[in-house]
Amino acid sequence: MELEQCVNFALTRAQNIVHQYFKARLAPFGVTPGQYGILKCLWDENGLTVKQIAERMYLDSSTVTGLLDRMEHKGLIKRQPDPTDRRALSVILTPAGEELKAPVSQAIIDANQAVLQNVNDEEAQNLINFLLGLNMK
Repeated sequence: MELEQCVNFALTRAQNIVHQYFKARLAPFGVTPGQYGILKCLWDENGLTVKQIAERMYLDSSTVTGLLDRMEHKGLIKRQPDPTDRRALSVILTPAGEELKAPVSQAIIDANQAVLQNVNDEEAQNLINFLLGLNMK
């Protein structure tokens, strides 16, 4: 099989291209694509635990913790004891994290449209559904 015909190669190539594109579009806001994922989770439901964020983003908790450390250092979030589970930490947006919602959300919409500019809406939705439906367990 030719390398270019391997699904893993094609997905990795596409992911790298898209990641770099999104990274460049988010850079003016001081946010990485991974940090955007956390911000989006918290914009949708502020006060999630580290575990809940990790599950929603399909990442392990240690990866999320590293992202949170950098975000806390930037003043975008704060961590505090979870009121329902003293062993867990809730992640709370700061005003600086809240202020990024409109401009960063628009940057993500624009980046998605640019990446998908050569496909129609139905094809784009089919692609996303296919990728989200992959499960090799």
